[in-house]
Amino acid sequence: MTNRGADKSLRKAALVAGLGLLIMTIFAVGAIYFSFPRLIVAGDAAATANNIITDGFLFRVGIGSLVIVMVCDVVVAWALYIFLEPVDRNLSLLTAWFRLVYSMILGVALFNYVDVLRLLSGADYLKMVEKDQLHAQVMLSLNAVDDEWAIGLVFFGIHLALLGYLVLKSHYVPRILGVVIIVAGFAYLIDNLGMVLIPDYDFGIATFLGWGELLFMLWLLFRGVRVQQF
Repeated sequence: MTNRGADKSLRKAALVAGLGLLIMTIFAVGAIYFSFPRLIVAGDAAATANNIITDGFLFRVGIGSLVIVMVCDVVVAWALYIFLEPVDRNLSLLTAWFRLVYSMILGVALFNYVDVLRLLSGADYLKMVEKDQLHAQVMLSLNAVDDEWAIGLVFFGIHLALLGYLVLKSHYVPRILGVVIIVAGFAYLIDNLGMVLIPDYDFGIATFLGWGELLFMLWLLFRGVRVQQF
């Protein structure tokens, strides 16, 4: 493949990855900061159950949004593999696999939301279960999403750290982006290992240091589409 052909392939991969990250960001923000917070009341199972029963459509919109996020993650994993393959093919493949594993764990976690809808469906066989027990099971399922997602985000953190390393090794992406992506990866890794291993962990390091992928997304959309490998 000529250099011109290779550059064109990288630009297409950058565009796909950038658009995928953008779509993913929009739908993730909608679900995490709009749909679910309006329904889920921390520590109040009855209020949460009543909110979901009253506005089941909003709850389903949140689930659908996260399904779109999961699909975009798969596309982004593929596009970033192509974009960084010239740096180190094997490491780029491993980086993609870590993102795919994260996506699969997210998919498994989302089944807990489906369980919530079943529990609150009003089916005849659920009438034998006391309301308090039913509401408690709803909260358990909702909390299971957070716990399983935290495990998935450990893999995502490793993905970001490897992604940042590949960016550092490349000759066509600013090295500073590699640094901030690595920092974001370790922030996600520390936060989510903390959530899994330490009771009541609530430092939220990624809230302040986890913006590396967002910056990379902007670069991919505005500069990556004009990238030259050499």
